[in-house]
Amino acid sequence: HVIAGQGTAGKELLEEIIGQGQTPDYLFVCVGGGGLISGCALAVHELAPGCKVIGVEPEAGNDAQRSLETGEIVHIDTPKTIADGAQTQHIGKLTFEIMKHKVHKIITVTDNELISGMRFFGERMKMVVEPTGCLGLAGLKKLVASGEIPSGSKCGVIISGGNIDMERYCDLLS
Repeated sequence: HVIAGQGTAGKELLEEIIGQGQTPDYLFVCVGGGGLISGCALAVHELAPGCKVIGVEPEAGNDAQRSLETGEIVHIDTPKTIADGAQTQHIGKLTFEIMKHKVHKIITVTDNELISGMRFFGERMKMVVEPTGCLGLAGLKKLVASGEIPSGSKCGVIISGGNIDMERYCDLLS
């Protein structure tokens, strides 16, 4: 039920985009234990099968990336990252099976890239977003900068989480 519930974030975003006559080329989703990306990937598979789902996790905690690369769940020590919602030691068995078949790839970003995302959301969008919630945007920016995402592509980003202490938020941005 957790995967289905978390997948509603992707479903609602896709319905909004499709309702405007568009189809996304990419959907960027933060990765911790894998529930959110698995649910979103299932929604994409049904509603926009041509859309590539890209997971983003902190560089210090790339257990999902390594798991998909090796074909088996990789266990790591608790990662040292500001993205506390992604400080998981491994992804789940059920989420791993979904991710293997429905997620295009997993990439990683640095803590500095997450802080840049926090700053963007705060300054441009007037939103307080915790570091984990910035994973998707940071991943999108990274792939656009590298040229991997072609110009003119339609991209969606799942923004998940505003659960951060204001003092910590200000410290990270200063």
